[in-house]
Amino acid sequence: MTSYIWKFLGIYLACLFKFISGPVLGAAAGFSLGEIVLVSVGGMMTTVITVTYIGDWFKSYWNLRISPNRKRFSPKSRKIVRVWRKFGPVGVAVFTPIFLTPIGGSIVMNAFNVDRRKIILYMSISGFFWALLLGGSINWILSIPFFDTLLR
Repeated sequence: MTSYIWKFLGIYLACLFKFISGPVLGAAAGFSLGEIVLVSVGGMMTTVITVTYIGDWFKSYWNLRISPNRKRFSPKSRKIVRVWRKFGPVGVAVFTPIFLTPIGGSIVMNAFNVDRRKIILYMSISGFFWALLLGGSINWILSIPFFDTLLR
């Protein structure tokens, strides 16, 4: 039981920073699909809620103390604005688990002044969808006899 708790906690901590680690490490640890979804979405949403509720403080601290003379438009910021204009907050939430980190997606949505409830709603739906899709597909691939014998 203690071993299970340590595995779960380790995967949860990895999901705080990178969502994809939940389905991959959860499948490697032998978790069921429900456990994979729980640990992945739980880790992601902990980060999203934390960053969302300290977003105002973070924005003011970042703008005033760390980079007072930063260029306003860089290639990275132009890409973010292009994605934002094309897809909006729903698109950023959908792309966050795969291409961004939960921290990065939350910061982008806070930077564009999206309502906190919408950030949490969109990110939780996106996290749940991707956790089901990735966790299910990894478990399905591992159930194929060729891969099962290859990994053991």
